[in-house]
Amino acid sequence: MPRPTTVRKPRASSQARIAAILAAARELLAEQGVTGLSIYSVAERAQIPPSSVYHFFTSVPALLEALTADVHAAFRACLQQPIDHAQLRSWRDLSAIVEQRMLAIYADDAAARQLILAQHGLSEITHADRQHDIELGQLMQSLFERHFALPTLPDDIDVFALAMELGDRVYARSVQQHGHINPRLAEEGMRVFDAYLGLYLPSCLPKRPTAL
Repeated sequence: MPRPTTVRKPRASSQARIAAILAAARELLAEQGVTGLSIYSVAERAQIPPSSVYHFFTSVPALLEALTADVHAAFRACLQQPIDHAQLRSWRDLSAIVEQRMLAIYADDAAARQLILAQHGLSEITHADRQHDIELGQLMQSLFERHFALPTLPDDIDVFALAMELGDRVYARSVQQHGHINPRLAEEGMRVFDAYLGLYLPSCLPKRPTAL
């Protein structure tokens, strides 16, 4: 019988180098945006040879895809943080908690704003972001289902993923105009998120006696 294949994790030295490359790329992205990013500028900032960057990331889009995955890992983590079930009066309370956590990530991470909300025109990053949004939408739907009895939702569209994308459109306008998400447009983005979900979730959605 053939032996089962095993996936080897990168060695500690490789993991450290990847972390240094991503940290340098994140700094440059926050300072100069996508247009200021190159394999050579990342290598210079990380103080390693360009060949070492190419060893792990063959192109700038590959590097940006890795950073996008990092950003979405932070979004996933915020959806997995505890929620006080007793404090929820309606699904809109849960919606506000989720959106405020995501806004906090955008506020603290200039690279996240550049990757997801700025206009960079890179189709690879847009596609990666959309794929991550689908995963986040599924996690968010599961979170809502733990606290509320959801109605039957369409199976041909991702309602929660679309709600996030629509909210992000408003946040993106703020980033393009001001370089950050200002309080007024943060509020508008949350309203857009709730308005779209409100097309599928009734205001009096039954709250579960205890979280699942």
